[in-house]
Amino acid sequence: LWSGPASGIKVTAPEEINAVQGETVTLSCKFTSTHPLTSLISIDWSFRPQSGGLAQVFFHFSSVSYPPEKGHFKDRVQWYGEPARGDASIRLLNASLNDNGTYSCSVRNPPDFQGPPSSTVLTVSVKKSSVHFSDVAMLLFFVLLPSSLIAMVLLTRMLCPCCSPRVRGSHFGNHSPIEVIDGEEMLTYSKECMYHHPTSAQKPATCCGMYME
Repeated sequence: LWSGPASGIKVTAPEEINAVQGETVTLSCKFTSTHPLTSLISIDWSFRPQSGGLAQVFFHFSSVSYPPEKGHFKDRVQWYGEPARGDASIRLLNASLNDNGTYSCSVRNPPDFQGPPSSTVLTVSVKKSSVHFSDVAMLLFFVLLPSSLIAMVLLTRMLCPCCSPRVRGSHFGNHSPIEVIDGEEMLTYSKECMYHHPTSAQKPATCCGMYME
């Protein structure tokens, strides 16, 4: 005895969806039916929190959508499906950590029997602050690099006073016509730079000596 094709609705949805706090999340739900779709088709979405408890229906569609008017999902759920194409998806606006949990989609298309609902586990995480590489490069180029160069110049002059332009000019004889260099000034210069007129057999290993050479 032939009884004809078995009736039933097959509902499919992704097992897991990951989202960032504040994003708009699309909860996808696809279905197929062995009977032509009619105006009697109805769709329900239910939610069970991650902390546990009973699942509660928060969205209903029957010819038109009935978004939640109160509770946790008020003004945050949009109908995003197209039943004629086997789509029963919804969108969740401004996702929060309280939205973590299991979302189940069920479809009925009389006289087709209702198939088992399909569930999706939604995980919403806190948005992490990120710095673009271009921002870091601009910071290094315009702030850190000039500061580093200035610090190197100042440190060099502190450790090696004779490397300053004034002292180098004094060594090579670039003096003003009215400038007088006496023994005391030369002695001071020698103490600062540790520079003497070395013999060919002895040369001081100082920063000034290396610079002058």
